Amino acid sequence: MSKRTLRQGGVVIASLALTLTACGGSSKSDNGASGSSGGGSSAGASGGAAAGKTVQGKSGPLDCSVFSSFGDIKGKTISVYTTIVAPEDKPQIDSYKPFEDCTGAKVNYEGNKDMESQLLVRIKGGNAPDIAYIPQPGLLQQAVKAAGSKADPAPQTVIDNVTKYFGKDWAGYGSVDGKLYAAPLGANVKSFVWYSPKMFKDHNYQVPTTWDQLMQLTAQIAKDDKNAKPWCAGFESGGATGWPGTDWVEELMLRTAGPETYDKWVKHEIPFNDPSVVKALDTAGAILKNPAYVNGGYGGVKTIATTAFQDGGQPILDGTCYMHQQASFYAANWPKGTKIGPDGDIFAFYEPSMDASSKPVEGAGEFVASFRNAPEVEAFRTYLSSPFWANEKAIISTGWVSANKGANIANFKNPIDALSVKTLQDPATVFRFDGSDAMPAAVGTGSFWKGMVNWITGASTKSVLDSIEASWPKS
Repeated sequence: MSKRTLRQGGVVIASLALTLTACGGSSKSDNGASGSSGGGSSAGASGGAAAGKTVQGKSGPLDCSVFSSFGDIKGKTISVYTTIVAPEDKPQIDSYKPFEDCTGAKVNYEGNKDMESQLLVRIKGGNAPDIAYIPQPGLLQQAVKAAGSKADPAPQTVIDNVTKYFGKDWAGYGSVDGKLYAAPLGANVKSFVWYSPKMFKDHNYQVPTTWDQLMQLTAQIAKDDKNAKPWCAGFESGGATGWPGTDWVEELMLRTAGPETYDKWVKHEIPFNDPSVVKALDTAGAILKNPAYVNGGYGGVKTIATTAFQDGGQPILDGTCYMHQQASFYAANWPKGTKIGPDGDIFAFYEPSMDASSKPVEGAGEFVASFRNAPEVEAFRTYLSSPFWANEKAIISTGWVSANKGANIANFKNPIDALSVKTLQDPATVFRFDGSDAMPAAVGTGSFWKGMVNWITGASTKSVLDSIEASWPKS
């Protein structure tokens, strides 16, 4: 058995360095990872349940000796608390098997849709999980501060993996006061426009590469097809109604104002009703508030407020609308049997920027935060931050994406997942996290959501933005 610097997975310890390597002749791509074995490793790394053992993962063999630096953790348990529930929980749990087989440690998984609201309650009640998958940078900030000394910064092994395999933007979203607390887990890409490749081909429409081209295409479709509309949309989402509208604003803020102004807006370093936000919302309104352009398959502009987000893009399949802005995860909403791909029934293209020289991308994801400093917890965090785990998870999943640059795109079988990973790994991509998820809850999931519903049902841009600005917490 030969070892090489992390291809898919294995690990070998040399002095203080910890290097993930694959064993044997895996055919997968180079997914190497390395880092020092700093914080969390137990002395006496020569022993331990993992020493001298190899297990077979889906993406290749894993040399278990990497976990020896954490000592013998056989029989130890790690609790995980997350919003990821059935059916998405199964590939999540299954992806832990190589770690459990290597170390003899057990991961106890607890999925709860209310995790986001319950996490702080549990932390304050002294019942924090070992690990929480936190989907919002704002909640991560709150959780770390609420946990105080119980919040465990990332060990050096995780820091090294994040430094090597994730962009600085992702590391920033997992940090509190400049210190990395949480490595990224999963990701999604929001900057997509869903469409029918066949409809485009039949009309000789080309996928636009600039915003002007997108608007020209919109006008052309409205002129060519009187029985359909260029766009369809839906803002209804139960208690979260309005969030799809916030994505429109965020996408246009990135494109019309640029990432730096976007950051200031999210942090409230400029007011919510700043002229740059007015421009972004009005640019969205040029589509969403134009009755000639929406709402294909449903009716007029106001139907956007009452159309469920899950149904929003469905009229593409019956030809009553041509385009629908939604994230990569919208793939799960197409009917069973729908072929997704560049030659399929449905696919997506990158929502173009103002010009082809820039590529802002909005997205989201979860982060692995820890509230117990223990060797087995740090070993598991290291595993989750590695390319080996990202590839293991990719192979057994659909509708799942990783921002880990060591993830092999070929392992993502769903074409939209592969396109998402390709987008995230594109050197030209400038990534920004979903703005409403990063804002204070009173705004991000409160007045912003509500404001978008008021806007689409008739309120003016000024009145809506003024109202949201007034709702921003004073302290």
